[in-house]
Amino acid sequence: MATIFEFEVPTNEFALEATLSECPEAVIEIERVVADDPDRITPYVWAHADDFAALEAAFDDDPTVEELTLLSEMGEERSYQMTWTGSVERIVPLLTDHEGTITHATGSVDGWSLRVLFPDRAALSEAHDYLEEAGFSLTVRAIYEAKDDGHIQHGLTETQHETIIAAFEAGYFTVPREVTQTELAEQLGLSHQALSEQLRRATGALVESTLITGGEKTEE
Repeated sequence: MATIFEFEVPTNEFALEATLSECPEAVIEIERVVADDPDRITPYVWAHADDFAALEAAFDDDPTVEELTLLSEMGEERSYQMTWTGSVERIVPLLTDHEGTITHATGSVDGWSLRVLFPDRAALSEAHDYLEEAGFSLTVRAIYEAKDDGHIQHGLTETQHETIIAAFEAGYFTVPREVTQTELAEQLGLSHQALSEQLRRATGALVESTLITGGEKTEE
């Protein structure tokens, strides 16, 4: 059965150390990653920052950023397609040789938190051995099957479950929306950034559990 591995690594062992040091208030969220080259990866990310001019200048000077394309702007967030090289070379084998798929990752000045999906426990075990042998400063947060009963239904944590239900009930997902993200954050007593992260994590977990890791097909 597909297995999920959640862990943390320092920024200098993955990517954007220079950027996140220069802009310590910034948060980078990886939505998906293309790894088709042993020397680089192409992540699609959302960035949260107080000053995007400063952030993009930091991206330009960051040795791990080879290419940067702005995809969209939504209020306090921007979406980018990037090409990372340099220090990310060490983590590429996790995706290419060990069949890992980064389903979500969040980077800040404090480090990177990653969630990686593996096809089974054997692949995860080999990947874990690789990370240790490669000298990563690994902090393991969780290892669980994609449908582990120890986790909320559809891979959601309790907080993610409560947040996405509250958002649904408040009309956040209606068209047009009945509440903005800022208004919803105020209602839930969360910062805009914290709410955005919870909603993205919850949405990613739902996609992962229902569309990627064996959501059951129903007959019409």
